[in-house]
Amino acid sequence: MEFLEVFSNLADVYAKYGYKLYLVGGSVRDYLLKVPTSDIDLCTDATPEETKEFLPDANYRFAKYGTVSFHYDLYRVEVTTLRTEEAYVDFRHPREIKFVKSLELDYVRRDFTVNALYLDRSMKVYDFCEGLKDLKTKTLRVIGEPNKRLEEDPLRIIRALRFKLKLDFEIETELSNAIVTNVPLLDNLNQEKVDFEISKMYKIDEEKAQKLLDIYQIKYIKRN
Repeated sequence: MEFLEVFSNLADVYAKYGYKLYLVGGSVRDYLLKVPTSDIDLCTDATPEETKEFLPDANYRFAKYGTVSFHYDLYRVEVTTLRTEEAYVDFRHPREIKFVKSLELDYVRRDFTVNALYLDRSMKVYDFCEGLKDLKTKTLRVIGEPNKRLEEDPLRIIRALRFKLKLDFEIETELSNAIVTNVPLLDNLNQEKVDFEISKMYKIDEEKAQKLLDIYQIKYIKRN
């Protein structure tokens, strides 16, 4: 089954129960860049509790964060309820989240502009932060003030480097400077999480990954 067919089928299911479903984030980005994927990221105005009414067998382990996951055909699907987030308290998780109905409220919490694009079932793209422009110019830029966004979640530092490698994008100057400033914050994270993200970079291109880590003075011990 094709990528968009899965989305269309699921959108029909959500619509049947009165809810909206959007393709979002990396799935929209990769679709527009014509990059193949086995993951489908979606968002909805349905809460996990409401979703249980028609998808009772999905995985609700992270329902408190608004996330529901399951497999559909050959794809791993993740559906997240539209939400806003309060201040982060542990460099990884927001103090409080609130489910909302608005895309314009939801996009603010996302990391990079090219990951904050939404596509509805009629194939209309919603762009609130010039993500399409950055996609066209191959620019990686955070939503909001770079230092603040990296302080919230320092793992975004590694994600930025990984997306640069994967997409062959340029990191916008303010973001690059913020990465240099905030690299020490990686020490506050679980090292296994950091290593896991870096290992994804190595899988893309080990030599280029190591060069990027050296440029930003990020230490990594490769484990067999």
